[in-house]
Formats: sequence, C-alpha cells, structure tokens
Amino acid sequence: MMTDTYCPEGALLESVQNREYLSSLAGLERAMSRGAIVEGIATLCDEEMRLHVDLHCARGIIEADETVACRAGETKKDIAVITRVGKPVACKILSIDCRDGVPVVKLSRRAAQEACMRHYMKHLSAGDILTARVTHLEPFGAFVDIGCGVPSLLSVDCISVSRISHPRDRLACGMTIPVAVKCVNRESERIYATLRELLGTWEENAAAFEAGQTVTGIVRSIESYGVFVELAPNLAGLAEVGEEEAAILRSKIGQSVAVYIKSILPERMKVKLVLIDACCSAPAPRTPLRFFIDTNETQHIARWRYSPTRAPRVIETVFSEN
Repeated sequence: MMTDTYCPEGALLESVQNREYLSSLAGLERAMSRGAIVEGIATLCDEEMRLHVDLHCARGIIEADETVACRAGETKKDIAVITRVGKPVACKILSIDCRDGVPVVKLSRRAAQEACMRHYMKHLSAGDILTARVTHLEPFGAFVDIGCGVPSLLSVDCISVSRISHPRDRLACGMTIPVAVKCVNRESERIYATLRELLGTWEENAAAFEAGQTVTGIVRSIESYGVFVELAPNLAGLAEVGEEEAAILRSKIGQSVAVYIKSILPERMKVKLVLIDACCSAPAPRTPLRFFIDTNETQHIARWRYSPTRAPRVIETVFSEN
C-alpha cells in the first residue's frame, strides 16, 4: 500500500508550491537543491527536438535525450516529444545558467519519470488506487498518465463490467480518473490499471433503479436471445426482442433507447427489460462515471466482489502480486 505521491502532468502546475518555485531564481534554486519536481508549459519544440518550457521567471530547456524515459530496448519517438507542446511537463532541474543576464534552466523530464518509476517499483502493489489522466485512446484500451507522464495501459475489458466497443464510449482524452493497479510487472517495469472495480457492484448500481420505471439505456450488443442494454457502466439489462427488432437494432449499437424495467433479480444478477420502441433511438452521450469508492479515504482494495452475496455465480477481483 502506498500514497499517491506522484501526480499526472498538470496536477502540480497551479499548486502553491510550484508557483513558489517558479516565482524567482531563488525559488528555482531551492527546487534544484531539494530534487523537487516542477511543472511548466512546453511552448516550443525546436529543430533539435528540444522542448522550451515557460518557467515564469526563466526559460527552461529540455534536451532531446532528457524528454522521455525509455525502457531497455525502447527508442524515443519524436511524436512523444512534439505532442507535449502546449501542455504541462513535469521536470527536475539539472542546472541554472545565467548568460548575458538571461537565466537558462536545464531541465529533465526523464529524471522526473525515472524517479516516479523507482518509487512505484519499490512501493506499488496490486490494488493500490492512483490518480490518472487519460492521454490517448486505442481500440484495445486507454493509456493513462499515472505520474510525471509515466504511462499505464487500461485495457478495454477493465474499463467497465458493461461491454463497450471502444474506450471512447466511456472515456475522453484529458479526463482525470481514479484507477486501481491491476498488476505491476517489475521485470519489464510496466504497470497495468483497471477501472471497473471503482464503478460499483451489481447491487450498488441496481439500487438506482426500480421495477416499473421507464428509463434510457444504451444498446451494447445483440445476441440470439435478446439485446443487452446498458443502464450504468457496471450494469446492463436484457430485453427479449423478435428477429425484426433485432435486425433494426443491429444498426443502433451505441445509441440510446427507452426501456421499461420489468423486473430486477439480484439472485440471478438479471435486469429484465422491455424495449419501448426499436425504431426510436438517438446517439448516446458518454455515460457519466460514478465512483463508489471514496478515494480520499481508501487508497487500496484487496478484493472486490461484483456479484451479490446471494447469487450462486461469483464475479470478483482478487488483487495479488504476480
């Protein structure tokens, strides 16, 4: 178990401590002597692939080989550097040089990332909860910044219990979310994240609905026995439909529809639905995420059971070191 010492890039930018460091050369010197991480906005990437950083009282430079920490066998990609322009960068200060009265501060983003990774490899455990920022989306999952730009993969099956076709159905770049550490591979220095354990159990999500209600849901998949409609990120119900309705709905996966809740059966983990109108649907907005764990009070979970205690089928996550 550990505390979330390192933050995604941008989290420190407006902090009192960071503003104090960037307020004067004396502040930058204090940050350098303490080995502190400072943040500024990258304003330019020059022809030598150096990042220029606005430090308020001085100009910062990150040399090309100090921009990204690479694992063994990896090579730095230019896209990883140029996409930082206009965004915050977390760095350590290597030196401060005043030439012709103009202070130039040599920075290292790589050093900040390496310090973050050393800390994580030593202290991080499966089940620890971290703050993350979504950086980019791929069909197989989302990449999130878990500290100083250190990436972690949140695979699509770990985003929610309710199935989605693409991470963009649930997440957007720039979102800040809590995630749980799924596993830590210390040999490859890779950290994998999961989100669904923070989005509530079956019973916690089902408590928001009652039989007899008509609500909106999102069509997620069509099966031979019915249509799965998402009511919440961690809860879906089944609507039995005929072949004609199923054919119509195949073109409406990802769209919202109105459904009548016929029954809620905790012991079978089932919500039975009746589709109101297969022809009436609209593009679904991204479902707001509701977190059922207070991450200010809980920084670690050892076990999470999704299924109700009275359900014979057990769906759970047991966090353990590999």
